[in-house]
Amino acid sequence: MKKITIGIDISSETLDICLQMEGKTEFVTIGNEVKAIHKFFKKLAKEEVVVAMENTGRYNWQLFEALPRYNFAVYVISPLHLKKSMGLVRGKNDKIDAERICKFIQKNQDECALWKPTPVNIQKIKVLMTERNSKVKLKRQLLGQQSDYKLMETIGLKKRLTKDNQALVDLIEKQIAGFEAEIEKIVQSDETIKEQAKQIRSVPGVGNVTCWTMIAKTEGFTTITEPRKMACYCGIVPFDHQSGTSIRKHPKVSTYADKSTKSILHLAAMSAIRFDNKLRTYYQRKVAEGKNKMSVLNAVRNKIVHIIFALIKNQATYQDHLVLS
Repeated sequence: MKKITIGIDISSETLDICLQMEGKTEFVTIGNEVKAIHKFFKKLAKEEVVVAMENTGRYNWQLFEALPRYNFAVYVISPLHLKKSMGLVRGKNDKIDAERICKFIQKNQDECALWKPTPVNIQKIKVLMTERNSKVKLKRQLLGQQSDYKLMETIGLKKRLTKDNQALVDLIEKQIAGFEAEIEKIVQSDETIKEQAKQIRSVPGVGNVTCWTMIAKTEGFTTITEPRKMACYCGIVPFDHQSGTSIRKHPKVSTYADKSTKSILHLAAMSAIRFDNKLRTYYQRKVAEGKNKMSVLNAVRNKIVHIIFALIKNQATYQDHLVLS
């Protein structure tokens, strides 16, 4: 049995593949479609194969559909992780990228997590959340334009432009409501996800969007299983910045983060501290001690993540008598 390492650079229409085995390197380009993927991998089905690819969102779907049929070790790599690991490089094309992915997994396989197929309901939630978020962003842009239409009043276009703009906003709001209704329907149809949603929503400040986001980002708490890893992923964990005796900065959060999830957790924290609960008490106590408000709010975001993971682990809902340090 041969040991073969495969790096795949993915685009919308093609897959550029680098194969390395027994010290030899081979390059192949195939179509990004299930039929072509099966045709390529079928001849390698009896070999010891390691497959690595970047996470490119929807362009991965054809591979995700085909690969579960084979007994391969599959790794899906963060593009940022790959980029930062390459050091100083010059030049870029699909063939070079495939080879870099191949070399990356050869060096870092022990540190990377194996890819597992995502359950269909989680896939649906992730897709619908992506569509919902894009529509929310579009709605925000349209509402921002309405303030500019006041400038058109002198030339008689304000009324017409505002009317057309509002019609689009109304349509987008209807679409957003449709996406949210479909997501909740999926949540209620899956007993495991339904129970997780019940536990998550019991946390002060946590609503539907935060709940759905946590389930989607962790794939039902299977890909991210530790609260600190989730907090790091969201960019809400402060890290030390020190070197010797000359550089001693205050700890600060990293810029490498999923900023959309961070923003959602920020809104959850803002909501939590408005109501009578332990998170509000914690926030008020720390601010009274002279702590920076944003630093304390970040701590509240962190606590929300840790509470959610604790509830999922213990299969429990939130109890307000939890002791918060």
